[in-house]
Amino acid sequence: MYRADSPALEHTFTTSPAGVPGQKQKTAFAFDLDGTITKAELLPMIASELGLEPEMRLLTELTMAGMIPFEDSFRLRFAILRTAGLDRIRSVVSEVEFDPDIEAFIRENRERSFVVTGNLDLWVQPLQERLGCRFFTSTAMTDAHGHVTGLDTVMRKNIAALELKEHFERLVAIGDGFNDVPMFDVADIGIAFYGIHSAPDALVSVSNYVALDGKSLCRLLNTL
Repeated sequence: MYRADSPALEHTFTTSPAGVPGQKQKTAFAFDLDGTITKAELLPMIASELGLEPEMRLLTELTMAGMIPFEDSFRLRFAILRTAGLDRIRSVVSEVEFDPDIEAFIRENRERSFVVTGNLDLWVQPLQERLGCRFFTSTAMTDAHGHVTGLDTVMRKNIAALELKEHFERLVAIGDGFNDVPMFDVADIGIAFYGIHSAPDALVSVSNYVALDGKSLCRLLNTL
Protein backbone atom coordinates (compact mmCIF):
# COMPACT_ATOMS: atom_id res chain seq x y z
CA MET A 1 0.00 0.00 0.00
CA TYR A 2 1.20 3.50 -0.80
CA ARG A 3 1.87 6.04 1.95
CA ALA A 4 2.68 9.52 0.71
CA ASP A 5 4.95 10.41 3.63
CA SER A 6 7.09 7.32 3.25
CA PRO A 7 10.37 7.67 1.39
CA ALA A 8 9.62 4.52 -0.58
CA LEU A 9 6.62 2.49 -1.56
CA GLU A 10 5.86 -0.71 0.22
CA HIS A 11 6.43 -2.43 -3.07
CA THR A 12 9.19 -4.52 -4.51
CA PHE A 13 9.77 -4.24 -8.23
CA THR A 14 11.43 -6.98 -10.15
CA THR A 15 14.28 -6.19 -12.50
CA SER A 16 13.81 -5.91 -16.24
CA PRO A 17 12.26 -8.81 -18.17
CA ALA A 18 15.80 -9.71 -19.10
CA GLY A 19 16.76 -9.70 -15.44
CA VAL A 20 19.17 -6.76 -15.72
CA PRO A 21 19.39 -4.82 -12.41
CA GLY A 22 18.69 -1.09 -12.76
CA GLN A 23 17.08 -1.44 -16.17
CA LYS A 24 13.49 -0.30 -16.47
CA GLN A 25 10.75 -2.68 -17.53
CA LYS A 26 8.88 -1.68 -20.65
CA THR A 27 5.21 -0.97 -19.90
CA ALA A 28 3.08 -0.71 -16.77
CA PHE A 29 -0.71 -0.50 -16.59
CA ALA A 30 -2.27 1.66 -13.87
CA PHE A 31 -5.97 0.94 -13.37
CA ASP A 32 -8.52 2.97 -11.45
CA LEU A 33 -10.62 0.65 -9.26
CA ASP A 34 -14.21 1.92 -8.86
CA GLY A 35 -16.26 1.64 -12.03
CA THR A 36 -13.22 0.52 -14.02
CA ILE A 37 -12.20 -2.85 -12.58
CA THR A 38 -15.32 -3.12 -10.43
CA LYS A 39 -18.79 -3.08 -11.96
CA ALA A 40 -20.09 -0.84 -9.16
CA GLU A 41 -18.81 2.11 -7.13
CA LEU A 42 -17.67 0.79 -3.75
CA LEU A 43 -18.61 3.63 -1.42
CA PRO A 44 -22.25 3.81 -2.61
CA MET A 45 -22.40 0.02 -2.11
CA ILE A 46 -21.19 0.37 1.46
CA ALA A 47 -23.52 3.31 2.09
CA SER A 48 -26.47 1.27 0.82
CA GLU A 49 -25.82 -1.25 3.58
CA LEU A 50 -25.95 1.61 6.08
CA GLY A 51 -29.07 3.27 4.65
CA LEU A 52 -27.06 6.27 3.41
CA GLU A 53 -27.10 5.54 -0.31
CA PRO A 54 -28.70 8.80 -1.60
CA GLU A 55 -26.27 10.99 0.35
CA MET A 56 -23.21 8.96 -0.66
CA ARG A 57 -24.24 8.69 -4.29
CA LEU A 58 -24.67 12.46 -4.53
CA LEU A 59 -21.22 13.02 -3.03
CA THR A 60 -19.71 10.48 -5.42
CA GLU A 61 -21.40 12.03 -8.47
CA LEU A 62 -20.26 15.53 -7.53
CA THR A 63 -16.73 14.25 -7.02
CA MET A 64 -16.66 12.33 -10.30
CA ALA A 65 -17.77 15.50 -12.07
CA GLY A 66 -15.00 17.51 -10.41
CA MET A 67 -17.39 19.77 -8.46
CA ILE A 68 -15.86 18.77 -5.11
CA PRO A 69 -12.11 18.16 -4.68
CA PHE A 70 -11.48 14.45 -4.27
CA GLU A 71 -9.60 14.85 -0.99
CA ASP A 72 -12.38 16.90 0.63
CA SER A 73 -15.01 14.48 -0.64
CA PHE A 74 -13.12 11.43 0.56
CA ARG A 75 -12.67 12.88 4.03
CA LEU A 76 -16.43 13.52 4.18
CA ARG A 77 -17.26 10.02 2.97
CA PHE A 78 -14.75 8.52 5.39
CA ALA A 79 -16.33 10.43 8.30
CA ILE A 80 -19.74 9.04 7.34
CA LEU A 81 -18.63 5.45 6.84
CA ARG A 82 -16.16 5.04 9.70
CA THR A 83 -19.07 4.38 12.06
CA ALA A 84 -19.53 1.02 10.36
CA GLY A 85 -17.32 -1.79 11.57
CA LEU A 86 -14.33 -2.77 9.44
CA ASP A 87 -15.52 -6.36 9.13
CA ARG A 88 -18.91 -5.19 7.85
CA ILE A 89 -17.32 -2.93 5.23
CA ARG A 90 -14.92 -5.64 4.07
CA SER A 91 -17.82 -8.07 3.79
CA VAL A 92 -19.65 -5.70 1.44
CA VAL A 93 -16.53 -4.88 -0.58
CA SER A 94 -15.56 -8.52 -0.99
CA GLU A 95 -18.79 -9.21 -2.89
CA VAL A 96 -18.29 -6.59 -5.60
CA GLU A 97 -18.19 -7.95 -9.15
CA PHE A 98 -15.15 -7.40 -11.36
CA ASP A 99 -15.25 -6.78 -15.09
CA PRO A 100 -14.27 -10.30 -16.24
CA ASP A 101 -12.06 -9.18 -19.15
CA ILE A 102 -10.14 -6.65 -17.06
CA GLU A 103 -9.74 -9.16 -14.23
CA ALA A 104 -8.33 -11.73 -16.66
CA PHE A 105 -5.91 -9.16 -18.14
CA ILE A 106 -4.60 -8.20 -14.70
CA ARG A 107 -4.16 -11.84 -13.66
CA GLU A 108 -2.15 -12.48 -16.83
CA ASN A 109 -0.03 -9.34 -16.30
CA ARG A 110 0.27 -9.12 -12.51
CA GLU A 111 3.89 -7.94 -12.42
CA ARG A 112 3.13 -4.86 -14.52
CA SER A 113 -0.49 -4.16 -13.55
CA PHE A 114 -1.26 -1.80 -10.66
CA VAL A 115 -4.44 -0.51 -9.06
CA VAL A 116 -4.39 3.20 -8.18
CA THR A 117 -7.42 4.07 -6.05
CA GLY A 118 -8.45 6.69 -3.55
CA ASN A 119 -10.17 4.03 -1.45
CA LEU A 120 -8.85 3.11 1.97
CA ASP A 121 -6.27 0.33 2.23
CA LEU A 122 -8.15 -1.52 4.97
CA TRP A 123 -11.44 -1.44 3.04
CA VAL A 124 -10.10 -2.77 -0.28
CA GLN A 125 -7.77 -5.42 1.12
CA PRO A 126 -10.16 -8.24 0.05
CA LEU A 127 -9.97 -7.00 -3.54
CA GLN A 128 -6.19 -6.86 -3.51
CA GLU A 129 -6.16 -10.47 -2.37
CA ARG A 130 -8.54 -11.45 -5.19
CA LEU A 131 -6.55 -9.71 -7.95
CA GLY A 132 -3.09 -10.50 -6.62
CA CYS A 133 -1.50 -7.31 -7.97
CA ARG A 134 -0.14 -4.26 -6.19
CA PHE A 135 -2.42 -1.49 -4.95
CA PHE A 136 -1.77 2.22 -4.32
CA THR A 137 -4.42 3.47 -1.88
CA SER A 138 -5.34 6.01 0.76
CA THR A 139 -4.24 4.76 4.15
CA ALA A 140 -5.83 4.61 7.60
CA MET A 141 -4.58 4.93 11.14
CA THR A 142 -5.53 2.20 13.59
CA ASP A 143 -5.28 1.73 17.35
CA ALA A 144 -3.73 -1.17 19.23
CA HIS A 145 -6.91 -3.18 18.75
CA GLY A 146 -6.97 -2.69 14.98
CA HIS A 147 -9.86 -0.20 15.05
CA VAL A 148 -9.76 2.59 12.46
CA THR A 149 -9.08 5.90 14.23
CA GLY A 150 -8.60 8.24 11.28
CA LEU A 151 -7.12 8.94 7.88
CA ASP A 152 -3.36 8.78 7.47
CA THR A 153 -2.93 9.75 3.81
CA VAL A 154 -5.32 10.46 0.95
CA MET A 155 -4.14 9.04 -2.36
CA ARG A 156 -2.88 11.52 -4.94
CA LYS A 157 -2.83 9.55 -8.14
CA ASN A 158 -0.17 11.63 -9.86
CA ILE A 159 2.33 10.69 -7.12
CA ALA A 160 1.68 6.99 -7.60
CA ALA A 161 2.04 7.43 -11.36
CA LEU A 162 5.36 9.25 -10.97
CA GLU A 163 6.65 6.43 -8.77
CA LEU A 164 5.70 3.86 -11.41
CA LYS A 165 7.44 5.91 -14.09
CA GLU A 166 10.69 5.46 -12.18
CA HIS A 167 10.47 1.71 -12.78
CA PHE A 168 8.87 1.47 -16.23
CA GLU A 169 9.68 3.08 -19.56
CA ARG A 170 6.02 3.67 -20.35
CA LEU A 171 2.90 4.04 -18.23
CA VAL A 172 -0.62 3.37 -19.52
CA ALA A 173 -3.39 4.79 -17.29
CA ILE A 174 -7.00 3.60 -17.36
CA GLY A 175 -9.79 5.39 -15.50
CA ASP A 176 -13.29 6.80 -15.58
CA GLY A 177 -13.42 9.82 -13.27
CA PHE A 178 -12.25 13.36 -12.72
CA ASN A 179 -9.85 12.22 -10.01
CA ASP A 180 -7.98 10.18 -12.64
CA VAL A 181 -6.91 13.35 -14.52
CA PRO A 182 -3.69 13.82 -12.45
CA MET A 183 -2.70 10.20 -13.23
CA PHE A 184 -3.40 10.74 -16.94
CA ASP A 185 -1.30 13.92 -16.90
CA VAL A 186 1.72 11.86 -15.83
CA ALA A 187 1.06 8.74 -17.94
CA ASP A 188 2.35 8.28 -21.48
CA ILE A 189 -1.00 6.91 -22.66
CA GLY A 190 -4.42 7.56 -21.11
CA ILE A 191 -7.55 5.53 -21.77
CA ALA A 192 -10.93 6.90 -20.64
CA PHE A 193 -13.23 4.01 -19.73
CA TYR A 194 -17.03 4.04 -20.11
CA GLY A 195 -17.67 0.86 -18.13
CA ILE A 196 -20.63 1.86 -15.94
CA HIS A 197 -20.97 5.54 -16.82
CA SER A 198 -19.57 8.14 -19.20
CA ALA A 199 -16.17 9.59 -18.40
CA PRO A 200 -16.17 13.36 -17.72
CA ASP A 201 -15.08 15.71 -20.49
CA ALA A 202 -12.04 16.76 -18.46
CA LEU A 203 -10.72 13.20 -18.50
CA VAL A 204 -11.58 12.55 -22.15
CA SER A 205 -9.73 15.74 -23.12
CA VAL A 206 -6.43 14.34 -21.73
CA SER A 207 -7.01 10.81 -23.06
CA ASN A 208 -5.48 9.13 -26.10
CA TYR A 209 -8.24 6.54 -26.40
CA VAL A 210 -11.77 5.88 -25.20
CA ALA A 211 -12.89 2.33 -24.43
CA LEU A 212 -16.58 1.49 -24.13
CA ASP A 213 -16.32 -1.89 -22.40
CA GLY A 214 -13.86 -4.29 -20.81
CA LYS A 215 -13.46 -6.49 -23.88
CA SER A 216 -12.51 -3.62 -26.21
CA LEU A 217 -10.29 -2.11 -23.51
CA CYS A 218 -8.28 -5.31 -23.09
CA ARG A 219 -8.04 -5.80 -26.84
CA LEU A 220 -6.47 -2.32 -26.98
CA LEU A 221 -4.15 -2.98 -24.03
CA ASN A 222 -2.81 -6.10 -25.72
CA THR A 223 -1.75 -4.01 -28.71
CA LEU A 224 0.15 -1.39 -26.68
